[in-house]
Amino acid sequence: MSQPTTHKEQLPFLRKIEGQIRGIQRMIEDERYCVDILNQIHSVLSALARVEDKVLEKHFENCVQSAVGGKSAAERKKKLDEVLELISRFRKT
Repeated sequence: MSQPTTHKEQLPFLRKIEGQIRGIQRMIEDERYCVDILNQIHSVLSALARVEDKVLEKHFENCVQSAVGGKSAAERKKKLDEVLELISRFRKT
């Protein structure tokens, strides 16, 4: 049985993003310039996208690869359907 996938290495990045969010809240409370706030928001979105990329990459490397390489046709189909659903959902955002 394989070990479950962990994403703990993403926690420092998420904590940094959390700090950036608090910074944006302070900027709004302090009535900072709109463009400065928007730049910080864009930074947070970019950082979240990087975390998302790493989680997705690990999903492919571990979960999907294991299912596709396995003997169960049902498990292969389930994982491939899951990936197609993710792609479809992500394209809508």
